[in-house]
Amino acid sequence: MNYTDEQTKYMVDEYTNKPTRITVERLAKELDKTPKSVIGKLSREGVYRRSVYKTKTGETPVTKVELVAELAEALGISPGVLAGLEKAPKNVLKVLKGVSTGE
Repeated sequence: MNYTDEQTKYMVDEYTNKPTRITVERLAKELDKTPKSVIGKLSREGVYRRSVYKTKTGETPVTKVELVAELAEALGISPGVLAGLEKAPKNVLKVLKGVSTGE
């Protein structure tokens, strides 16, 4: 057993109060474990949340293929009809999607 029940409870409480990578690093140091081990244990306990990547503008990243699919849905047509549109610049696809959905 790598972690005692007391250590597990402590880790879960600490991470739940402040779910950041810094907390993971601190717990690893305090418990003389690797950050990977701490993350694994927190994952098995069901409390670890992986950080979500954001773009420079703070948006959740969306691929061109997803934008074309959303555009097709907004227009009520099959995405196959718009084949090749995913090669257009992303900002153009965003404008088209905005126009089609009234955003």
